Amino acid sequence: MITADDLIGQIRAYNPSTNAKSIREAYCFCRDMHEGQLRHSGELYYTHPVEVASLLAGQYLDDASIITALLHDTIEDTKASFADIERLFNREIAELVDGVTKLTNLQLSSTVTKQAENFRKLIMATSKDVRVTLVKLADRLHNMRTIRAMTPTKQEQKARETMDIYAPLAGRMGMHWLREELEDLSFQVLNPEGRQSIIRRFIKLQNETDDVVEKINADLLHEMAKANIAVEVYGRAKKPYSIWRKMQTKQLSFSRLSDIYGFRVIVENETDCYSALGLIHQRWHSVPGRFKDYISQPKSNGYRSIHTTVSGRNARRVEVQIRTKAMHQVAEKGAAATWSYRDGERVKNPFALDPSDWIASLTERFSSEGDHGEFLEAVKLELYTDQVFCFTPKGEVIKLPRGATPIDFAYAIHTRIGSACVSAKVDGIRVPLWTRLRNGQSVQIITAEGQTPPANWIDIAATGRAKTAIRRSLREADREKFINLGREFARVAFGNVNKKATDRALSTAAKHFGLPSAEELLARLGSAEIAARDVVSELYPDLKIRDVNEVDSARSVIGLGSDQKFDHADCCHPLPGERIVGITFRGQGVVVHTIDCNNLQHYEKQMDRWLDLHWRDGQHAATHPARIQITIRNGAGVMGRICTLIGDQSANIADMHFVDRKPDYFKLIIDLELRDVSQLHMVLTALEAENDVAEVCRHRDPDLGIDIASFNDE
Repeated sequence: MITADDLIGQIRAYNPSTNAKSIREAYCFCRDMHEGQLRHSGELYYTHPVEVASLLAGQYLDDASIITALLHDTIEDTKASFADIERLFNREIAELVDGVTKLTNLQLSSTVTKQAENFRKLIMATSKDVRVTLVKLADRLHNMRTIRAMTPTKQEQKARETMDIYAPLAGRMGMHWLREELEDLSFQVLNPEGRQSIIRRFIKLQNETDDVVEKINADLLHEMAKANIAVEVYGRAKKPYSIWRKMQTKQLSFSRLSDIYGFRVIVENETDCYSALGLIHQRWHSVPGRFKDYISQPKSNGYRSIHTTVSGRNARRVEVQIRTKAMHQVAEKGAAATWSYRDGERVKNPFALDPSDWIASLTERFSSEGDHGEFLEAVKLELYTDQVFCFTPKGEVIKLPRGATPIDFAYAIHTRIGSACVSAKVDGIRVPLWTRLRNGQSVQIITAEGQTPPANWIDIAATGRAKTAIRRSLREADREKFINLGREFARVAFGNVNKKATDRALSTAAKHFGLPSAEELLARLGSAEIAARDVVSELYPDLKIRDVNEVDSARSVIGLGSDQKFDHADCCHPLPGERIVGITFRGQGVVVHTIDCNNLQHYEKQMDRWLDLHWRDGQHAATHPARIQITIRNGAGVMGRICTLIGDQSANIADMHFVDRKPDYFKLIIDLELRDVSQLHMVLTALEAENDVAEVCRHRDPDLGIDIASFNDE
């Protein structure tokens, strides 16, 4: 257990002028407030914030960050208040603790709308003070290190959230060591067999190569010493998840992977970086296409380094990264380097970038947008992407994510140029707009007056900026059609709860969704960016009108235990009126399938998990999901008539997704909420009779709703 003296000693090692009295007071306050509380492992709870504080001390952070780490759970989990912390410490620390508390309460793995709004809050909190996010990342790291004390369901939820959100966020903030550890800890939970497989192969490879890392380290030091270059060399095998991801991305087996080992060469100055590069290429053969100069073209998070891959000992490929000590600090600490202390003074690193610039540009771009899906998509694109650097004909550098196209390049220059783009030349050669750009290419955009972006550009573009601009343009072009369609959606949805979609109701709903007007809300409804059901729920959260003979949705299935809950299988979407069977899952209740569902074959050897179920007699609520696939003519008013036909059968449209868009037809999947299978047949019959419908059928996807790991659930 880390004592107050241990923690103060750790901080004094890099900050002799630390306020030891405040650190000790925060330590004691944390211990006293959490008295009697235990973690899932049985340890005293206050050991967790102390470990988080120690992690931040390992990054040489300031006293305010350390104290915030010690107090980060007090407002949420104890009787302490914001006023208490402000009185005992100061307002800066109280606001930091409050910021971490708000981040902790965000449910980042909830529905798209709520997840996007919570993502927005996360980004806004980071923009106010990056230390809030640094504390939260350290908090998540310690929780992941001790995750085995949680239930399997909770472990999986936290690991997936960490892999999807916190690990990429750490990487985007330049903290690559933290990203790697978070990914590997999540990988250990989500795919333990895959991780063990990688480790076993590593051990076998090490036995075969006889400690190749030490030998290559010695070779590198020898070459640098001959040229009188002062250098530090570090070699290591890459993390299991890094190897696994590369195997999946490149579709390669472990034996065919190259650069499993990585080496870092740390020199005194930038000139030595290029001298060291020359020496390495003289000693070993460089691998074509595997050289990147992030010193002359730094990454957006401040990362600078030279990367090269060479054929080392026994022709084994190794990656070498060459950088100065200042560059190395940024590469290791990322955003934390901005707040690092040494000898009691803030370290001024010329290469350290405050991520608030990136966050500010992101929030500025989307602050006026009420579109949750676009914001969420943009944030995830910003978190996950690596970069390529391309040039305009005038030699200006445009930074883009890997996989970007000329369309992204055009929108990166200006929205007007992107919208007017008709073709592009790459290195002087005309190329299709879906061409993926590579580092160092020169791109010329050709525009034409009157050009507007077609819908298929959304699938071609890779950046959130381009996708947002394209969607906005499409909305404006088809605005009238979408408004009329949205009005029909609203009429049906409000009618299902015996309400009317009045102008006043729609205006009120628009304010709830952060939209400027009822007309904008209708346009979003018509383009399927907001579900009509969500609008009704937002206005009438407590409204539940039911027929006296209507079956309670929670008790609509007979054959379950009193404490068992059920979910509809996503693969077959069973409806009342169909024969059904239940499959039990430990900690997750029962999943109900239709009796003819193909996925049931996976459970044939586990008959003890099967439940004989049937639907309760009576009028069921229109809450049961079903999915249809429909091909319709691309013509004015066709979509509106289709939605009206569905509404005439008292069916609610929950969502729709375009599978294919062609000049003469649309193919789409529509999610419905129905009472029973007979209502589904009524909908299908009504649509089949429509002249503009080429084909309609019930859609089932066996790849959904099945988890291979769950076959051995019990």
